[in-house]
Amino acid sequence: MQKEEIIEKLKANGCRITKQRITLIDIILEGDFSCCKEIYYKARKVNDNIGFATVYRMVNMLEEIGAIDRSNMYKVTGNDDISKCRNCKVTLSDDTIHRLDSDEWEKVLREGLKACGFLGDQSVQTITVDIDE
Repeated sequence: MQKEEIIEKLKANGCRITKQRITLIDIILEGDFSCCKEIYYKARKVNDNIGFATVYRMVNMLEEIGAIDRSNMYKVTGNDDISKCRNCKVTLSDDTIHRLDSDEWEKVLREGLKACGFLGDQSVQTITVDIDE
């Protein structure tokens, strides 16, 4: 789900869109978090007026509208169809970041699957990530 879509869903549910909420949406879209505390610490670096309760309520609202899934460790949901993947961010162990559009991501995935013997003449249709808890 993209930022604009999240904001529209929040508005439709009667939520006021404040600077703090925009900051939290941006932070959640940027990173992979395992708990509200991690989001809180990152948010405090950006705006020291954001409290833990604000983070917790925002996470609950985002979960209610289907923007995030706690079982996926606060990752934004809604990109199962590979053609909708507009910006894939890959961070390497040396903190190098690569951003791939849908064509680049599909090429990397397809070539990797072929190299490992998982893909023949098929095309990649969907990607689902299950995270064990």
